[in-house]
Amino acid sequence: MVHASETSQSKVAPPAHQPDQDRFHAIRPEDVQWITFPAYPPAVRLAIVVGDPTKPGPYTIRVKVPGGNKFMPHKHPEDRVYTVLSGVFYIGLGEQFDESKLTAYAPGSIVVLPGNQPHFHWAKSGEYITQITAIGPLGLDYIDPNNDPRTAKHP
Repeated sequence: MVHASETSQSKVAPPAHQPDQDRFHAIRPEDVQWITFPAYPPAVRLAIVVGDPTKPGPYTIRVKVPGGNKFMPHKHPEDRVYTVLSGVFYIGLGEQFDESKLTAYAPGSIVVLPGNQPHFHWAKSGEYITQITAIGPLGLDYIDPNNDPRTAKHP
């Protein structure tokens, strides 16, 4: 049996902070910086909100997809939690883009996507913004390599 006096004398190191979480700070919408990302279609933008998605550890990113844009079937090695911030997020599961498999999620919806689950997205009804939280590093592999903007041949 451990007595209170024994536990108060033992020294327990405080938990280490996660990357980018070692100090109080806030990110306001006007401070979000949208950038291109080589693995995304050219019109799609990414914002790194917390952490570093290229390294091991937790991260939060936002993805802005203009109306009409599609993400062809792909998968991520990491488990992901999507929060729909604006617009309607259409996502379908499978290795083939199939409009009949799309499900629409309105702002405020949370979508949990297990790692390595093939899926696709479409900004079918206009621009949407999702916020994604996961444990990095971020990975993205297209089912059909010909759909990968990183390797697509441009005229």
